[in-house]
Amino acid sequence: MNRIKKTFDQLNKDNKKALGIFVTAGDPDFESSLKLITNLPESGVDFIEIGMPFSDPMADGPSIQLSSQRALKSGMNIEKCLLLIKIFREKNSHTPIILMGYYNPIYKFGKEKFIKNCLELGVDALIIVDLPPEEDNEFYFEAENNKLSMIRLVTPTTDEQRLKRILYNATGFVYYVSITGITGTQAPEIKSVQDNIKKIKQVTDLPIVIGFGIRTPPQAALMSDTCDGIVIGSAVVDLIKKNLEDDGNSSGKNLISCLDFTREISKVLQHN
Repeated sequence: MNRIKKTFDQLNKDNKKALGIFVTAGDPDFESSLKLITNLPESGVDFIEIGMPFSDPMADGPSIQLSSQRALKSGMNIEKCLLLIKIFREKNSHTPIILMGYYNPIYKFGKEKFIKNCLELGVDALIIVDLPPEEDNEFYFEAENNKLSMIRLVTPTTDEQRLKRILYNATGFVYYVSITGITGTQAPEIKSVQDNIKKIKQVTDLPIVIGFGIRTPPQAALMSDTCDGIVIGSAVVDLIKKNLEDDGNSSGKNLISCLDFTREISKVLQHN
């Protein structure tokens, strides 16, 4: 049984919802990023999304764009991103790791080489933001044939016909984007989210995770009532930025503030 399915099955038995945290690999530097990723599972995080830094992250808001810039400036690239996962897996063999990003860096790295490395190092799934179902021949089928899950994004503007197309080959879980727009810039509207989650559940039995726009424990509790889990990204990335030194280096407070925040969120992710 793969790590994603095992995690969601166990959470369901325990009457809890999944907490996923997004962080950009190498933000603000390799060592700080590694410490945070390594400690997230101990603060109540059930799966980790690791963003692969890219110079033109079109789906991301200002916070995550800046995190990519900080990471790239510190020398982060695909090789070092994979190294983070390798070191993480030396101590943690159970927490699902999902790489999220854009296709350009993967294409330049070499897609066959990338898939091979992901499998060898313990990556469980990928979210490639700019590869729609129409481009499945480019990357999706090769990943799936190698048992590497490809998680699909569904948005508030996805109609019924498009939803069926997106979810036809979906694996892992469904990532519902709760807002129309880029990450971290709006708050989701609960009635709209509830209605759309109901529609998605009619098409798939996969777990449904809500992301984009969730920043506080009350929002997390409200959103989790209608799905199987949530993802928080911009709020964590903002904490990293907030605790940087004037020269842009890590102050050491990044880790403490991020872990305190994730513990607070984790406490509310239970069924009423």
